[in-house]
This record gives sequence, C-alpha cells and structure tokens, in this order.
Amino acid sequence: MIGSSAMATAIPRRRELSIDELYDGVRRCDITILPRALTLIESSNTAHQRRAESLLTRLLPHTGQAVRVGITGAPGVGKSTFIEAVGLHLVRRGHRIAVLAVDPSSGISGGSILGDKTRMTKLSAEPNAYIRPSPSAGTLGGVARKTRESMLLCEAAGYDIVLVETVGVGQSETMVADMTDCFLALMLPGAGDELQGIKRGLLELVDVIAVNKADGETRVAAAVAAGQYESALQSLLGRQQRLPQVLKCSALHHQNIDVVWEAVETRYQGLRSSGELAERHRRQGVRWLWAIIEDRLRLALDDHPAVQAIRADLETQVRRGTLPPEVAARKILDAFGLTDRRES
Repeated sequence: MIGSSAMATAIPRRRELSIDELYDGVRRCDITILPRALTLIESSNTAHQRRAESLLTRLLPHTGQAVRVGITGAPGVGKSTFIEAVGLHLVRRGHRIAVLAVDPSSGISGGSILGDKTRMTKLSAEPNAYIRPSPSAGTLGGVARKTRESMLLCEAAGYDIVLVETVGVGQSETMVADMTDCFLALMLPGAGDELQGIKRGLLELVDVIAVNKADGETRVAAAVAAGQYESALQSLLGRQQRLPQVLKCSALHHQNIDVVWEAVETRYQGLRSSGELAERHRRQGVRWLWAIIEDRLRLALDDHPAVQAIRADLETQVRRGTLPPEVAARKILDAFGLTDRRES
C-alpha cells in the first residue's frame, strides 16, 4: 500500500502562475496555460477573482473581434454533432474555433457530465480548435456563470469564432442572446408538439433556425417542420424587417452545414456594417455589469456569518409552511444588513 507521503510526492502541486505568465500564455495561445487562465476566471474564490480581474483588464484590448454564436436546442436535437460539423467546416476554411460547451449540472450534487470533448472527438483533435466544457451550475439560460469572461479569454488567445453550446432547457434564452452576436436554434423534424410549445420570446431572439436530422426517413418530416416554423414566424412576429432564416441540415452527414453557417455569417456581417453590432456589444457590456453585481451579491450573501446562522432554520420553516417565504427573505436581508429605504 502506498503511504500518504508517497502519494503527495507523486502528485506535486502546480506552481501558481503570475498574471504576466498567464497573460503571455493566453496571448500565445499556449494550450497548457489557457485552461489554467480559464480555471482562474471561473473560480469563486475572492483572491482568485481579484487576480482574474487584473488578467481580464490586461487582455481586454485584444478582445471583441471574434464572431460569437450561441447555439441552443432541446436535448437530443444533436447540438454536439452539429457543433463538431460546423467546427470542422470552419477549421478547414482557415478559422480558429473555440467551443464553450455548457453541460447541465445536477441540481442535487452540483456535478455535471462534461462529456462534450468525448462527443466531439474529431474536432478535439484539430490543432486550431479548442473545446472547454463547463458546468452550468444551476445558472438560468443554460450557460455557465463565467461564459462571458471565458469568451474574452478565447478571443485574446486568437480564436476568431467562439461557439457557445447551451444546455437548451428553455430557462432563459435571453442570457445567451445577451452575450453573443448571432443566436442559432436547432430544431427536430416533425414540428408537431415542438411547434405548439415554441416560445414567442425565443422566436424574437433567434437569428437562424436550423431543422437538424434532415436525412433518411426524416428528410420529408424536416421539410414539413421547416415550413411550419416559417409560418409560425410570420404569424407570431408579423411584418418585421428581419425574420429568422429557417434552414434544413444534417449534422450527422455534414449536409447543408455550409449553408447554415453562411446564414450566420450574413447576419453577422449585416450587423457589423450597419453599426448595430457595436451598439449591441455596448448594451451587452452594461447588462454584463449588473449580472456580475447580482452574482457577487449572491456570493456575499451566502458567505455572510449572520445569514449562515439563520439560513437553515428559516429554510426549514418555509419548507414546513410555518413561515411565508417573503418573511424569511426579509429576515435574511436584515441579517445581511440590507434595509428597504422605501419604508423610511
């Protein structure tokens, strides 16, 4: 049996890299340093957050030039297969691709599958592609808490296209749209029930709809679904200047992948030439500011000693139905030191 001292020497602790080393490594796209920089960015440790802020500030001038594309869709629609097909298509055209693949976190344990690298084996082997799986950790919208910051690091590393794969559970697609330039929704053939349940909010956000699995026995069903989605768009959104483009593709057989990407690229170039893209980035920056504030406040609330002292008891009372949630919330906020100035 190996002793604990032997195990300790077998797995030496890695030296903490300086901000200069992280900055230089990211800018060189050093594939051994980029993951460490991303891990620093994702950390909720206060000291790590300070270092991450310094790193982001230095890298910021080297960001903002990549095409950011959010990709959503229900589980089983083939998001990973589609992203791999698109990624291979783009790498062969000379692009450098970063994929931020968000995996669903367990609401019980907090664990996540993190299996996208194993599902995208061909793309993972490409030297000009980088796949970073991250747990959603319960974040609404099926995006990881630090997806925005991760995008900036990938851009600073020289990746000119960033694809964000979301969980696709329909919780808040607005978050995805608020951090990307183009929002693509993958749909299944045979619209039927999916068409009945499609949200108007999603249709107002997406730029491109691609009906996947348009091959073999489902080819006809995919064509019918595409027609139904087009009709739904016209009915729900009316005579808008721009309606999302509806296309068919087969990610498994790499059919029409180039057509779907061309639609994304056309949308991006239109936004850029009109100046709308720059304005969108400015709006996203302000929303990002308040998202960070809300996140930091939640972390501070969780770590506050007075809140920790009463939290379990209040949750028990709410669970038993002996205390209204609103009253429990007020007690927690009072313990945190927040008062409602509107009452004064």
